[in-house]
Amino acid sequence: MYTPEGRVKASVKKLLDQHKVYYFMPATGGYGRSGVPDFVGCARGKFFAIETKAGRGQLTALQLREINRITESGGLAFVIYQDNIKDLETLFQ
Repeated sequence: MYTPEGRVKASVKKLLDQHKVYYFMPATGGYGRSGVPDFVGCARGKFFAIETKAGRGQLTALQLREINRITESGGLAFVIYQDNIKDLETLFQ
């Protein structure tokens, strides 16, 4: 049984797998860097990161910091909810 955010993650995984995109899901578990997005990968030569949220979930300050660092470095960063998953299609164009 998935949590609401787990369902969003499952939808993202399915889409990335369908398009054969390289990605991984960093496991911080207290040992990694806090705020790292849920998915990190490369599509069409472009680094991307995806943070998933359910409902009206908001980014934490640490997540926002990481997303800003990614975009300032030229990467793509997405915040994906159940209703905007189609935004990921820009990765495959």
